[in-house]
Amino acid sequence: MSVVAMMLGGLLIDAAFGWPDRLYARIGHPVTWLGSTISAAERRLNRGSRTRRLWTGAVTCAGAIALAAVPAALLQTALPDGAMGVLLGALLAWPLIAARALHDHVSAVARPLLAGDTNAARRAVSMIVGRDPAQLDEAGLGRAAIESLAENASDGVVAPIFWGCVAGLPGIAAYKAINTLDSMIGHRNERYEAFGKVSARVDDVANWLPARLTGLLFAFVSARPRACLSTMRRDAPAHRSPNAGWPEAAMAAALGIRLSGPRVYGDRVADEPWLNGAAPDPGPGDVGRALALYRRAMALGALVLALAAAALV
Repeated sequence: MSVVAMMLGGLLIDAAFGWPDRLYARIGHPVTWLGSTISAAERRLNRGSRTRRLWTGAVTCAGAIALAAVPAALLQTALPDGAMGVLLGALLAWPLIAARALHDHVSAVARPLLAGDTNAARRAVSMIVGRDPAQLDEAGLGRAAIESLAENASDGVVAPIFWGCVAGLPGIAAYKAINTLDSMIGHRNERYEAFGKVSARVDDVANWLPARLTGLLFAFVSARPRACLSTMRRDAPAHRSPNAGWPEAAMAAALGIRLSGPRVYGDRVADEPWLNGAAPDPGPGDVGRALALYRRAMALGALVLALAAAALV
């Protein structure tokens, strides 16, 4: 059974349907199920000394990964051979790929920005980033949306598919557990710095190669691939994240705009370096251009998967 074909099938199903609201209202989503478990463990275990929090955080990380990967492994062993097994595997992988949801969330920012409705754009941006949208002007809203698109193209699409191709359903399920752990407890603040440290470092490792592959996808579908590659090499290592800077730098160069830079989180100002800093800020139409680049990159990724699946037959 080709796990590559399963991942391709999951991507295509997600691109066509996303995760329908009616389905979410009826059964929720596997990530929210796992998130509830992580939240319960954090409330119970995130206490005591720093050393204790490091250990209990590590146990929580390992337990959440096992909770996702072990049932996925059992399901994969139960799949039939042949096309039916690939189809069932694709259906199981589908909810763990977020290509359509990411596109829809960023589109919700692009439309009001293009119409000049910054209040609606701020409301939409608040759904996808942690910074204070009230502090963002038109350029800041565009940067926030495009950065989220670039980073989550890796975290929400390329990385889960990559690990699914490496290890099948257990691989994609384990990755989603890692990414959910990082998004919930992998923060550098007083509450989570110790408890979430292991989860954050595991997420860094899991995303190292997918983030760079995502940057390459953006580069190869852009009109200026050499500029994308050189901007990634020059600017990505200075980014606050060891991984997010790579797809963000490629996106910035592909669109001919600057990204990252100083931003406000609550009452804290983070003085971050620019990506492609000599370029201008994004304009209202650049979020739509970023979405078009994203669609081309995902289409190229699907083509690579199709060729790999055909070669493995």
